[in-house]
Amino acid sequence: MSVLIVIPARYASTRYPAKPLAELKGASGQSRSLIQRAWEAAIAVNGVDRVVVATDDDRIKDAAEAFGAEVVMTPESCANGTERCAAAYDALGSDAEIVVNLQGDAPLTPHWFVEDLVSAMRATPEADIATPVLRCDGRALNGFLADRKAGRVGGTTAVFDANMRAMYFSKEVVPFTSDTYADDAETPVFHHVGVYAYRPVALMTYPTWQVGPLEHLEGLEQLRFMEQGGTVRCVEVEARGKQFWELNNPEDVPVLERMMQEMGVE
Repeated sequence: MSVLIVIPARYASTRYPAKPLAELKGASGQSRSLIQRAWEAAIAVNGVDRVVVATDDDRIKDAAEAFGAEVVMTPESCANGTERCAAAYDALGSDAEIVVNLQGDAPLTPHWFVEDLVSAMRATPEADIATPVLRCDGRALNGFLADRKAGRVGGTTAVFDANMRAMYFSKEVVPFTSDTYADDAETPVFHHVGVYAYRPVALMTYPTWQVGPLEHLEGLEQLRFMEQGGTVRCVEVEARGKQFWELNNPEDVPVLERMMQEMGVE
């Protein structure tokens, strides 16, 4: 099955305007923009036929083309990354059989996260969409709890059934646990990694659905599939010693930079 990776990137953001152009300093001290780091993560994935940046802003377009990315312009009206991926797929006239949405705010996404996701889609024909989940260690969970205590929206958590079918996603920390965990301890909470793989039919149907109450409340695009009865397959991935974090707020920049320094990411 042919694979297209789309990196949706918009300039306007309520929480962090101009986020794709935010500079992140790596271990060598060299700074590169968030969108460039996301693109570098995408081209490192094995078995991908095409990678494009999908945006509605000329500033992002110019920056992405300057470092060699293919760019497709999409409407400002796209409400989220999935809608932008659908617009990009349509504009490209693509015939890819799997479309991957590698969101531009997760530059530390390891290539095997996406490779495992694509493999799961190939092995699970009934899945309309698949997305990775990563078991939190105490360090990650404590970070989520600290964000919520401070009134910040941090990572998203996922709950799924015994067959790995998603039951719910939330910006709150679910499931609830009253236990205390050391930084290196395993926890029952799973971090939802912001990557999606879609069947083209499901992707192109998505923009025709109205926003449901859960998507509206949580601000999580994948809940639209669930509210329409779609099958969202969760794929557990392994960190393999790598740290993972998303750039949701300006306060996340030093967190990501520290992680890059610790892992030697240039």
